[in-house]
Amino acid sequence: MSRYCEQCGKAKKACICRWIQVLDAKTELWILQHPSEVKRAIGTARILTLSLPNARLWVGEDFSEHSELNALLAQRERDAYLVYPGETAIPISRLAGESQSGSRHRTLILLDGTWKKAYKIWQLSKNLQALPTVTLDNVEQGNYRIRKSPKAQGVSTVEAGYLALTALEGEGKFHPLLEAFEQMIDDQIRHMPPGVFERNYCE
Repeated sequence: MSRYCEQCGKAKKACICRWIQVLDAKTELWILQHPSEVKRAIGTARILTLSLPNARLWVGEDFSEHSELNALLAQRERDAYLVYPGETAIPISRLAGESQSGSRHRTLILLDGTWKKAYKIWQLSKNLQALPTVTLDNVEQGNYRIRKSPKAQGVSTVEAGYLALTALEGEGKFHPLLEAFEQMIDDQIRHMPPGVFERNYCE
């Protein structure tokens, strides 16, 4: 018998399925996950793919020759943007203010990994470098309490997805993403040995 949940892929004692709510989003989210994230107990990308029926996830480091991704990017009716803080990135609030034709598909691509790993994906994937980039100008302090980020405004992948969708489609609708995230983090902290969270993650 497998120790892992067949649906969320996490260890059964850390299964997140009970907190997932299926949500309807007009915007497509594609997640490019670094291989080092696949088995992380505190990885959050699965919250997005379980909650959003039109979300997709691919694992890799160099997506330049990824046939499925490139075929989708080549679709004429698709407007794809990479969520990445590049020099030419536009604020997502500006993207939200732009009119969107009903016949077109808006897609946001998230890089799932540490800042270093996300940069590696971007650096290797020539197809991603050709895409317009957007930044999350609605981000404050992330609440990823059991992973340290080198950036003060570093957020988890699910927080990035929530912020992006909220900016484009409005407040309130996607709050269950954060609720599932909070439940997952609380559950992980409960399973830590006494003193580990306080010693390693509290300022």
